[in-house]
Amino acid sequence: MSSVNTSGSSLKITGGRLFDGQGAEQENTALLIRDGRIVAMGEAAARETADETISADNGIITPGFVDLCCNVREPGNGQKGNIASETLAAAHGGFTTVCASPETSPVNDSSAVTHLIRDGAASRSPIRVLPIGAITRGLEGDLLSDMAGLAAAGCVAVGNGSRGVRNARILRRCMAYAQTFGLTVMFSPENQVLAADGYAHDGLVTSRLGLLGIPEVAETAAVMEMLLLAEETGVRLHLSQLSCGRSVEMLADARRRGIAVTADVAMHQLVFTEEALAGFDSRFHVRPPLRGESDRKALIAGVREGVIDAIVSQHQPHDTAAKQAPMAATEPGLSSIESVLSLGLELVEMNELALPDLIRALTAGPASVLGRTARLAEGEVADICLFDPDAFWTPSAKTLVSAGRHAPVTDRELPGVIRLTLSEGRKAWPQPVI
Repeated sequence: MSSVNTSGSSLKITGGRLFDGQGAEQENTALLIRDGRIVAMGEAAARETADETISADNGIITPGFVDLCCNVREPGNGQKGNIASETLAAAHGGFTTVCASPETSPVNDSSAVTHLIRDGAASRSPIRVLPIGAITRGLEGDLLSDMAGLAAAGCVAVGNGSRGVRNARILRRCMAYAQTFGLTVMFSPENQVLAADGYAHDGLVTSRLGLLGIPEVAETAAVMEMLLLAEETGVRLHLSQLSCGRSVEMLADARRRGIAVTADVAMHQLVFTEEALAGFDSRFHVRPPLRGESDRKALIAGVREGVIDAIVSQHQPHDTAAKQAPMAATEPGLSSIESVLSLGLELVEMNELALPDLIRALTAGPASVLGRTARLAEGEVADICLFDPDAFWTPSAKTLVSAGRHAPVTDRELPGVIRLTLSEGRKAWPQPVI
């Protein structure tokens, strides 16, 4: 949404538990929202009247979730989704802010494309869409884009999407140029020479099934290169979609050395391993690939300890045909944004992640990467998620909103039902009946 709700309507949420962006918990007496902002909390809110009152009994109230990596598929041909479908899916998942990947068609490497995305979001999105600009023209990794123009048009960062930059000299120039304009650079670290034609983790499963593997060093070599160049140039570096335990170790060491670096991990990397490919399930053809159990546990520890700042959806909706081919010919990515919370709650149930840590990694953590805040306090914009952790839903063609039906789980119930998503005080989910 492009502006705060100024309709004058008011909404009161009573009951439930409040978790702020840092994971602090307290009982909610009442929370009052007016003109798109939180205007009162606690007993002061309880004494006020409102146009509408919602009971949050048995529910959890948090800041709206923030996703640093979402493909909204617009501009594009529409077969894989569009701004309207994918932002509504995000709202269904509790998200009030998504960063739109530059991997659009055409690529978001100019102010014209950025304006196209922002205009589409302003008219058809129930939530906030923040474009990420392409750091190289056409995402080809050769010529630098007009980063200053992209920033002026509204891009909150620049990056190369899921594609690598083959030439270290160009990568260094990208970082130095971005640092000049105070821009954050977002890279998914992968050495393309080492990754070659691989599409799965180079481990036991690839050996057993005869798949082409991507070794862990394809990521860790790229992480080390990027950290060293960020240290030299002084740019704010964000490492996106880590998949290896060794990468977490290098990230922690870089922070101890004072390098300005943040990082995220996709939820599916915290839940699944290479074993998900054992039945040649093309849904789990993702990039970076799902790794081993030791990597999964190290990534969870990185989130728990705050080394990894954010959990992202890495939402990549596809049409059905894109996943109905031999594994190597399918397109990578999961339609995941609607199940991020639910999968996280399963980690909480298994005592692998604490609920406050999960909420922090979905709210304040990613917001801080963008230089923003995500908290529940008087005067703050009313970006709010209300969910019932004890209710269940089953992802299916009937319940999923995204144009992509290849969700990570489709055959069983998941915990955590989103009861309300407010974006700038407006109901983004459920959608009001007209």
